[in-house]
Amino acid sequence: MIALSITAFAQSQSQKIVVDKILGAVGDRIILQSDVQNAIEDEERRGSTLPANAACIIFEQSLIQKIMALQAQRDSLPVSDNEIEANLDMRVRSWVMQFGSEQAVEDVAGKTIYQLKDDSRPLVKENMLADAMRRKIVENVHITPTEVKTFFDKVPTDSIPFLESELEIGQINIYPKAAKEVEEYIYNEMLNYRKQIEAGNMSFSDAAKKYSDDPSSKERGGLIEVNRNDKDQWDPVFLSTAFRLKVGETSMPVKSSKFGYFLIQCENRRGDNAKLRYVLRVPPVTETELNIAKVKLDTVRNEIVGGKISFKDAAYKYSEDESVKSYGPFVLNQNGSTYVTIDQLPDKEMVKTLNGLKVGNYSQPTTFTNEQGKRGVRIIYLKSRTEPHKMNLNDDYSKISEMALSTKKNQTIEDWLDKKIPSFYVLVDKEAAAQCPNLQKYQATNNRGF
Repeated sequence: MIALSITAFAQSQSQKIVVDKILGAVGDRIILQSDVQNAIEDEERRGSTLPANAACIIFEQSLIQKIMALQAQRDSLPVSDNEIEANLDMRVRSWVMQFGSEQAVEDVAGKTIYQLKDDSRPLVKENMLADAMRRKIVENVHITPTEVKTFFDKVPTDSIPFLESELEIGQINIYPKAAKEVEEYIYNEMLNYRKQIEAGNMSFSDAAKKYSDDPSSKERGGLIEVNRNDKDQWDPVFLSTAFRLKVGETSMPVKSSKFGYFLIQCENRRGDNAKLRYVLRVPPVTETELNIAKVKLDTVRNEIVGGKISFKDAAYKYSEDESVKSYGPFVLNQNGSTYVTIDQLPDKEMVKTLNGLKVGNYSQPTTFTNEQGKRGVRIIYLKSRTEPHKMNLNDDYSKISEMALSTKKNQTIEDWLDKKIPSFYVLVDKEAAAQCPNLQKYQATNNRGF
């Protein structure tokens, strides 16, 4: 199903439609032809492959969204103003991360951030109300083993998917610290950058482009925009230092426990938002530090193999990967499942380590480089590996169960809609209804298309 995404931001990027038209309405909430067209263009920008009847699908989704939202209001489902503002702030942050700064977002959109939030607020509230209604409709929907089997038995044999090999992989990572003299060298280098910047011999932007070890920001001269409350996204040392700076001020080099040394300059401040530039230098570790870490992890591995500690407990005790605390020591796919395919592994070095590793075994400590370019040492645990096979109840019960439950929830929502639609004032444009068979049931509730 195509995800409905008719946002003010998308509309602002789309070409203006000279002639607009009301395609439908639920109560006093209307759906414009431009809404549907902008949603289609939004999906195309994301690279989605759209079916021929994409406009019909999006139009119906918009009708359903408005019915759900109105029913949520009838039922007084709670969606607070704070939740709406948090959602809007999250959207703004995603746009800023995509385009590099608030100014870049405003340039692309042709509107200020505040205008974008104001334009998006009614739709965000409607979406959140509709989501709350959906959750209420399916909150008591469960699935039994008998229903799972019945669901799978109804799947035509030639439609049963073939699954590629999946693995469950755990890891314990250690990131050794650089030698003290290396850290001192990096610190002194950054003091020199600061001296040149303050003397006017080099701009902060040029320093970031030339020296920063952060590939995500160096090309734009280290420019970023941050919010004081984004504590999950930014290093706490970085945030606390940045928000102590005056506009135009450059910090002393500060050491982060997660990354390395930062040099930060404040370009602009507005409440809890700040426009900053930064240089990140990561003190390199040598083979000496890596070998010391290997010895430590070899001891941990021996404790696990010897039964003195479980892999999970060892990961929580020794791993220096912060995600372990929140998500556990296993590699996750985009859906949060611990079952991953080879192409979903975080790096090629892991693929190489897995070669020849048997299920239930632990690798020897090996070096690797993470996504931030930081070198470390890890041991890998291959908990399970499935062979490529056709989906079946014995090997894939959990997947089939999820599919069956999703189907049951969708049917529950369909049944709910069939009962509720007649209680709403729904109008659908006659021409649109004639072109979209899926809209006939809405026409049937009020045969007064306009």
